[in-house]
Amino acid sequence: MKTTETKLIDDRGRVRTGVFAEPVDHINYRDYDLRTTMDKPRSGLARRWRFNQFQFVSVMSDNWLFGLAIVDLKLVSTGFFYLYDFETGDMFEQSLTQPLARGTVMAPYPERGEAGFAARGTSLRILPYVGGRNIRVSAGDTVQADIELNGDHDPLRLASPAGYSGWVFTRKSAGLLASGQIRWGDRIWRCDERTRGTVDWSCGFMRRETAWNWACLAGCLADGTPVGLNLATGVNESGMTENALWLNGECIKLDFARFEFDRYDPTATWRVATSDGRVDLRFVPSGVRKERLNAWVLASNFRQYAGTFEGVLVDNSGKKIPVAGLRGLIEDHFARW
Repeated sequence: MKTTETKLIDDRGRVRTGVFAEPVDHINYRDYDLRTTMDKPRSGLARRWRFNQFQFVSVMSDNWLFGLAIVDLKLVSTGFFYLYDFETGDMFEQSLTQPLARGTVMAPYPERGEAGFAARGTSLRILPYVGGRNIRVSAGDTVQADIELNGDHDPLRLASPAGYSGWVFTRKSAGLLASGQIRWGDRIWRCDERTRGTVDWSCGFMRRETAWNWACLAGCLADGTPVGLNLATGVNESGMTENALWLNGECIKLDFARFEFDRYDPTATWRVATSDGRVDLRFVPSGVRKERLNAWVLASNFRQYAGTFEGVLVDNSGKKIPVAGLRGLIEDHFARW
């Protein structure tokens, strides 16, 4: 039985990097020996204010897709959530910000830490428990959501260097069993036996300017097998990747990902593949959530598309698995923070 807490930063202020088979209990970032590019130690205040953290969860059904994020950048925090209905083409969304991250809580414990955001009558909460997450949204009389994500027993956990003196830690899962419902206005979307979800818990002393592409999907294959996928490029490529495939709850590590797309044509099909040949997918976008912000020290050019994946995955035995009509997300993002 585990009796001691596993920390990411060691007693000498160094970050432990690599892929972790066991949980990292505490992201003790204030113990990190953060320095300038000229090797001058930074203050405790700088360590606090330069640390960024976010959580993103999604729920994917055959006919709709839901996403929610809580982002803590210290100078400002953001909470947003949206629902895209594939049958009607309707996109419902809300986004709120809080100066100095007021009303925002994000505990530095990837396995058990709660996250919350509250502003102007809206409350977002991500509540972890052993093997899952509970997602709750309350926005007055307009939106009420209560979703359970279960089966989170084999996540991908890794930490990698970022820039000259920073690092990024992430804990990701995809293909989780989802239950519950979302009410938006007078409409209700309910999870069924094919509905699956994803969880992304990320933090670190990230590069001042970061650009990335990211893709994920969650659903069921034709034979009913739960499947999940996370692919990214631009964040964790310092000798390791955050790319993984989940089949029936088992995490399979993947190699580097390549994204091919037309940034200036929002209707164009994407292609995403991995260098190990395990993933070769096309993505047809439907709805999009986007924002463009350029505010002094902070900036964001963000496009996150809801759409449909087609193509082939390859399991550990070399068997080719056809993918047809699975819903998912794909993203093009520039951030300055």
